[in-house]
Amino acid sequence: MKKVILVDDEAAGRKLIKEYLEDYPEFVILGEANNGVDAVKMINEFKPDLVFLDIQMPGMTGFDVLTHLKELPQIVFSTAYDQYALKAFEVHAVDYLLKPYTKERFKVAVEKLKKNSAENKARPLAESLLMDTSQSPERILVQTQNKLVTIALENVIRIEAYGDYSKLVTEQQTFVSNYGISTLEEKLNSAVFIRVHRSSIINLNAVKELHKYSKSYDVTMKNGDVVRVSRGYMENIKKLMF
Repeated sequence: MKKVILVDDEAAGRKLIKEYLEDYPEFVILGEANNGVDAVKMINEFKPDLVFLDIQMPGMTGFDVLTHLKELPQIVFSTAYDQYALKAFEVHAVDYLLKPYTKERFKVAVEKLKKNSAENKARPLAESLLMDTSQSPERILVQTQNKLVTIALENVIRIEAYGDYSKLVTEQQTFVSNYGISTLEEKLNSAVFIRVHRSSIINLNAVKELHKYSKSYDVTMKNGDVVRVSRGYMENIKKLMF
């Protein structure tokens, strides 16, 4: 059984999907939403396996909806606009149904969904949602075990380089981002997150103490972690001192 939620601001769009899904009893519809705000609440509450998601909706777009989800289900976009197709696959949607679509085209999407589930492989991180924003993001999608979750950046105490990836450390858990530390530095709010070492970024709001030794500093974070400030990034620390 696959739990499904339908999200479309047009009743006709939701009705068509319900009609097509009648041929697939393994898909059980948990609910419907006609706007992005209600969609976020419903998806976070019911945790469906699959969401048929419109893009252009009142309040927030389908892409905006994804950035507010605690866990990321399989996504099939259903929209009348073809210009979003590339971005849809950048966030690893299973398929992109361009309205009006036929029953045969819907069947293709279902086969893709079944194949995706059968392979049971972890999907790539959909962190392009973070990279697409023109402003500093408030949340980031990361992977934990076999699922994608969003975490609030305000809860990230520090970021540590991890090869070509990065580790995001919170008080409760450490997550892995598939973006390198330099890429994250470019996108994060520089008034909150500062680079103090080629391998470290710290959240200024999570700093407990600053200790000077010789010609550099150690920063103690509120979780007890100690981060070394390298000479190359001393100016970033000095700008904070008055």
